[in-house]
This record gives sequence, structure tokens and C-alpha cells, in this order.
Amino acid sequence: MPFQKCFLFLLILFISKNISAQENIDSTKTQKLNEVLISPLHINRDLQNSPTSIGILSEKELLRNNTTDISNVINTIPGVFMQSSNITTTRISIRGIGARTPYGTNKIRAFYGRIPLTSGNSETVIDDIDLQNIDQVEVIKGPLSSIYGAGLGGAILISPETFNNGNYQTEVSSVFGSFGLLKNRVGFNLNEKNASLNLSYHNLKTNGWRENSDYNREGITLGGELFRKKNSKLTYFSNYTYLKAYIPSSINKTTFENNPQAGAPTWVASKGFKEYKSTLGGLAYDFKINDHLNNSTSIFINYKDSNEPRPFDILRQYTFASGVRTQFSGDFNIGKIKNQFITGLEYFRDNYSGNTFQNLYLQNNGNGSLQGDQLTATNQKRRFYNIFSQIRTLLSEHFELQAGLNYNKTKFELQNDFSPSANNPVEHYSYDGIFSPQLSFLFKPNEIQTFYFSVSRGFSLPATEETLTSTGNINSDIKPETGYNFELGGKLHFFNKKLYAQIAIYRMEIKDLLVAKRIGDDQYEGVNAGKTFHEGIEISLNHNCPINRIFNLNSYVGASIGNYEFKEFVDNGNDYSGNKLTGVPANTASTGFNLNTNSGFYFSADFQFTDKIPMNDSNTNFSDSYSLLNLKTGYQFEILSGLKAHLDAGINNVTNEKYASMILTNATGVGNAQPRFYYPGLPINYYGIISLNYLF
Repeated sequence: MPFQKCFLFLLILFISKNISAQENIDSTKTQKLNEVLISPLHINRDLQNSPTSIGILSEKELLRNNTTDISNVINTIPGVFMQSSNITTTRISIRGIGARTPYGTNKIRAFYGRIPLTSGNSETVIDDIDLQNIDQVEVIKGPLSSIYGAGLGGAILISPETFNNGNYQTEVSSVFGSFGLLKNRVGFNLNEKNASLNLSYHNLKTNGWRENSDYNREGITLGGELFRKKNSKLTYFSNYTYLKAYIPSSINKTTFENNPQAGAPTWVASKGFKEYKSTLGGLAYDFKINDHLNNSTSIFINYKDSNEPRPFDILRQYTFASGVRTQFSGDFNIGKIKNQFITGLEYFRDNYSGNTFQNLYLQNNGNGSLQGDQLTATNQKRRFYNIFSQIRTLLSEHFELQAGLNYNKTKFELQNDFSPSANNPVEHYSYDGIFSPQLSFLFKPNEIQTFYFSVSRGFSLPATEETLTSTGNINSDIKPETGYNFELGGKLHFFNKKLYAQIAIYRMEIKDLLVAKRIGDDQYEGVNAGKTFHEGIEISLNHNCPINRIFNLNSYVGASIGNYEFKEFVDNGNDYSGNKLTGVPANTASTGFNLNTNSGFYFSADFQFTDKIPMNDSNTNFSDSYSLLNLKTGYQFEILSGLKAHLDAGINNVTNEKYASMILTNATGVGNAQPRFYYPGLPINYYGIISLNYLF
């Protein structure tokens, strides 16, 4: 209870100060609502008309820290928890969904523009995208996103950077900091009447603060519009990423407390790393058929070639995905009742090839990993399609109804060879079609306040390792997870829209819980083992306060108070029913401010609290709660007409808190060894940013 009391005190203090500052303002006076625009994939782009809790991160908020790691920023959204180790190893959970995934992120769909970032293996990676190439990030919480596949956890929509000012722009920037951090970026933007072009290159390096944690990433992004006319345009996009990141892996409690910069001994000895080349590409054509009907059609490809030497084997993976998405949107009237609609189809195909080899690093004279004989060969093809629709009906000036439906059908085939000479037949399998409905009611007493109630169903497909038995064959007994979500919320403006508040209360039950049971160093077998229960309250407040002619203060407070537990869960004869859900804190909170001056100087601070986290299903091990304080200051000024400079300096983890930035859920020790639960977070670290921008 100490957290709840502390949060309520901070919330009351925050509101009372804002009310005091606004006491001379007539709070009944209204003005035209400044729309917060969300992705054009939505049925309506006004955030106020969306019957769900959506966390928004603007370009300015995304660059609030050192422009290299999104986890610090995305964790300011209540209900969203991103764990990160050495940038490349991350896990995102939304309202506890996805918290038990051993490595990586699943149960959440993500899009970059109209290109899916989620593979056919249900894995989502957003870390490849340079933060300076993003215009906005939206996090839709819960399965209220029938248009995006009705994922249990929700969806993450990343909008590519756009350029609308002037005709030409060039930008050069450098970030440098502790532990050898260095990021260089150059960008060029062109905007003309009928076309636009955005081209950028970045290179990010760091030595890391732990053993075996060097990191190197470079990427090229190209995007823009062609044949831009009044009623149509062609959008193009491509992104190439090369990554080589050494992996220190997790460590046990004793090492975490006494020598957190150490890496896992076997990973250090084998010099384990992850290396891959990844390419995204897509075309989208938008055109207006008539005054009441529009169409947007896109095609995309996603290619990835990966090499990962690990102490227990060397994993080589190749993935090629392609697909098409078409969406019709428009409006119509039934009598005096106005309606808006979206309907469409998404088809996705994913070809995956994975091979493992012996790692002979112990015989390589201390030179790290050495490839030996082949151990396994797996080929999998996944195909699915989503048929989706949504309608918005304006029943009256104050009431509206929104309804949606998603239908998913997934098929896959598998060929699994355990030796190069094996001749195993191709296995075919498909899941039953899944219908995911959604129904929402909105009440708008005025144009600056919205209350809503929603009920929706979502699902999550098993990952590749969860679809296999211990012998490497398809497990025909495995089923997708499904669940219903109930949500009540409000979106409210106060004090002439200087204060904006969002509150959401939700309750969700997941059945056919997927459990990846570990049967080897990197072998898992999936089972449907029970039910989980998710409920909580999310609150966010954003305030803009012009202090005087010189100073302007922007501040925010966000918190999530949750209850996540196993409702029914029996694993290997152990009954974990009633235990706290593994891998997610029940409570989180964040607050911060940005003080701007009209002379170009600014100062910002943000504070984040994370509650303790259950590390195993039996709840015998918990990570400690922790708090992080980050500070940043900067100066923006014009050198010549059109040429601007931006200087920044910051300190992260000011109090040098010792904390686990990521945990390995349900880690087990070998023999008498302690389980390796902990990925240590960065100690106090410093950075500086220099950027030049020329607009002409």
C-alpha cells in the first residue's frame, strides 16, 4: 500500500497546483478543440473519438532522452512496460499481456506505417527503427483494435517521420556519452508539389558497461510520396538495418549484487552475439473514389538474415515475409443518422528457415565461437488473413456507437530435420477461424469530454517453439490464447484545455494460457495450461502552463495500478492458481516536466517508479522495486537564416540506482548453480547531443 498512498499524494498535489495556477480562468469557457491526430488507419483520426485507451508519444517526447533507446520513453505510458538489456534484448508487455515470454515480444502486433513489424512467428521487434525517423508512436492497449488484428495485448502503430516545412531540409547530428556511446546521423528531406523524399543514415555504437556487450547498428531509411494529386498519392518506404550486438546474457543474484558488470561466463567465453541484416519495404496507394468512399492499398516485404552464436549452439535463421492490405473507408447516412465505416482484408505470408550447429568455442583457443556439425534444420511457412470491419454510428449529438469485427484464419506447414540426412515429410496444420468482435458506447457531454465503455475479444497465436512437441513435430493439441476485455474510461480537458486527463478501468481474463516449457538450452514445448486474470486502473495527466512571457511549463503524471494473477494454472503437478503473474510489476508511476524559455533554453526531468516483479510462477523470487531519475538541459538557437543548432546534455539514473532493467522469467539453475534471473540496468551515465538543421 505505500505505493498507492505515495501516488495519491502526488496526484492530489499535482492537481491542486494546476487548479491554483488556473483559479483566475473561467473553466466553463470552451474553445475549438485542438485535435490530437492518430493514425489514418483508424475509423476517425480524433483521439477524443476513440473508445479505448491509446498512449501517444509525439516526436518531441520520443527524443526526450538520448535518442538511442525507446524503453525509457515508452515506459511513461501507463499500462505499458518495456524491459531492455543492451538495447537489442527487449520485451514489451501491455497490461501484463506478454510478460511471461522468455525472450522478445509477442502477443502484440506492431506496424511501421502500413508495414507489419510482427513476424509470422508472432515476434515483434521495434528496436531497429531509429527514433529520429519516427513522427509518432501510438500504443493501443488491449484487443480493441479489430482493424489491426485483435492482438490480446493490443497494437503499436509507428508513424514514419514526415516533412512538411519548406522545400528542402538537411540535418546532421551526433550523440556521445558514457560507455563509448556514439551515434551519428545525417538526413535529407525534399518536399515539392507532387512528390516528397526523406532519406537518412544513422550509425549507433556503444561499448556497453558489461562484459561482452559491444553494440553496433547502422541503418538507411528512404521514404516519401509520388504522383501526389488532389485525390490520390503513392507512398513508398524502405528501411535497411545491419546489427551486430554482443550478448552478456543474464546473471544470478550474487553476481548482480556484487559484480553487475560481469557477463554470464559461458557467453563471455564463447563471445556470443547476435548479427543480422534486415530489410523492410512497402508501397501504399491512397485514392478518393468519390466524396463518400476512399481506398488505401499497400504491399510490403520484410526480410531478415540472422546469425546468433550461443554457448550451447549456433543459430542461423532466414525469414522472408510478404503481404498485401486493402482498406475501404467512407461514410453514409441512414435517415438523419451519420455513419462512418472501415472494411478490408490483410494477407500475410512468412517463410522461415532455422538451422542450428555445434558451437566448438571450448576448442577454439579462447577465440570465441566456432561452427561445428549441423544439429537441426527447420523450415516453416505461415499464412494468415484478417478480414476486418468497423462502423461508427452517431446516434445523437452526445451519443455514438462503435462496433468492429475481425476474422483470422491461420495455416502453417513444417518440415523439421534433426540431421542433414533426414527425410521427414512436410506437416500441415491450421487453427480454427477466430472471430474477434468489439462493441463500444461513447457519451460526449461536450466537445472536450468523452466517456466510453467497450467490450472486445482478442487472441494470440503460438510462437514457433510453442507449436512443436519435444520430438520437433507439430503439436496438434496447442490452441491460440483468447480473452475478453471490458473497459470503462474517460478523456477530459480542463482549464481551457491546459490540462488533459485520461483514465481507464479494465478487466480481462485470458484462457488457454500458453506456457513455453523449457526442455533444453533453447528448446521449449508449448502447452495450454490455464487462465490468467488482468485488471487495473490507468491514469495520465498532461498539463501546459504558460508561466509568463519568458517561461512555459509542460508536465505530466502517469500511473498504472494493476492486479495480474493466475486464475487457474497447474504446471507439472504444481498448482500456481492465485499467484501473481510472472514478469510484470503490479504498479508503475512516472512524472516529469519540461521548462521552456523563449530564448531557446530548456530544462527537463523525469522520474519513474517500478514495483517489485515476480520472477517465477511459484512467486518464490521477486526483483526489488526501483526508481529512476533522469535530467536533461539544452539550448536551441539560429546561427544564420534557416540554419539552426541544437545542443543538449543529460544525465540518466542520477541517483545511481542498482536495478534489473530486464529479468529472465522462470530461470532455472543447472546443478547447484543459482538461477540467472537478472539483466542489470545501466548505472549513472551521461550524454551530449549536437545537431544542425538547415531549412531552405
